[in-house]
Amino acid sequence: QVQLVESGGGLVQAGGSLRLSCAASGRTFSAYTMGWFRQAPGKEREIVARIWWSAGNIYYADSVKGRFTISRDNAKNTVYLQMDSLKPEDTAVYYCAAGTRSLFEFDTWGQGTQVTVSS
Repeated sequence: QVQLVESGGGLVQAGGSLRLSCAASGRTFSAYTMGWFRQAPGKEREIVARIWWSAGNIYYADSVKGRFTISRDNAKNTVYLQMDSLKPEDTAVYYCAAGTRSLFEFDTWGQGTQVTVSS
């Protein structure tokens, strides 16, 4: 069974940076895609970025393009989200997710990490 553990959240001032990490563990980890989602209070969960594990194809939500960078380390089974030029509206719980059966569906989720951006 695959487990995802996020780290790297915290409190930062607007304009600052944070890097989130998501480490996948399990007897045999295999994923087609991994991604980051976020959910702000009173809002629905939304995708932030995703990367196809083998091909490296990347998608970003329009709201984070040019500010966030998703990357992966296949050897460490870890995906990262570098967040620069953070804005107060980026405040949310960020979740790591993996698609172990499909490129287009996420079936495994981490517990979430809080990111708070102060103005």
